[in-house]
Amino acid sequence: MLEVRNLYFSYGSMVVLKGVSLRVEKGSIVAVIGPNGAGKTTLMYNIIGWYKPSHGDILIENTRINGIPAHQIAKKYGITLVPEGRKLFPNLTVMENLMTVSHFFKSKKEFLENLSKIWEIFPRLKERQKQLAYTLSGGEQQMLAIARALMSKPKILLLDEPSLGLMPTLVTTLFKIIKRLNDEGLTILIAEQNVTKTLEIADYIYVLENGKVVYEEKPEILLKNDVIRKTYIGL
Repeated sequence: MLEVRNLYFSYGSMVVLKGVSLRVEKGSIVAVIGPNGAGKTTLMYNIIGWYKPSHGDILIENTRINGIPAHQIAKKYGITLVPEGRKLFPNLTVMENLMTVSHFFKSKKEFLENLSKIWEIFPRLKERQKQLAYTLSGGEQQMLAIARALMSKPKILLLDEPSLGLMPTLVTTLFKIIKRLNDEGLTILIAEQNVTKTLEIADYIYVLENGKVVYEEKPEILLKNDVIRKTYIGL
């Protein structure tokens, strides 16, 4: 469904991505793990069109999307990112944040139908729909960031460090939600430093370091590699 081929990206003279390639099959959860500075966020920004790669291809269902504006990629090809740090509109209410993607819907009825699904997944947000985003807890803000992304009806959901800054109990809840969304048919690409939780839900893992994929494998096989396990998981 999503394929990245030999992707390069530079900030000025600094090459951040150095020939990254990966595949995300429809209906799967694919994870990109690696240390800070490995290039995970830069990879996500290239996929959604916020950054333009210097070399390589990004394909959605075999269609090359390099150079297409981010808003067109989101609406036409159904790729949505939940960015690191959430990037909510802090002085808008929960409902107003969700309404920022109302242009994805053809009618008010369609919007309300999708909203009812969001309330079912995130009942806490329904209770707080009139509350300003900045007054929410960290966990609630992350739920709102994911809910806003889901309101755009994505085919592929990208998650960049979704558990960052959350308490362990909330991290567990978050990963249960991610797994549920996948079980309901959503294709997911996740960049995450909580490798233990990621391995529990991912179908395939890419290890990124210094802008390169240094290892890729299914989680159960990755765990048998002593070097990878000790270096990136700490086990």
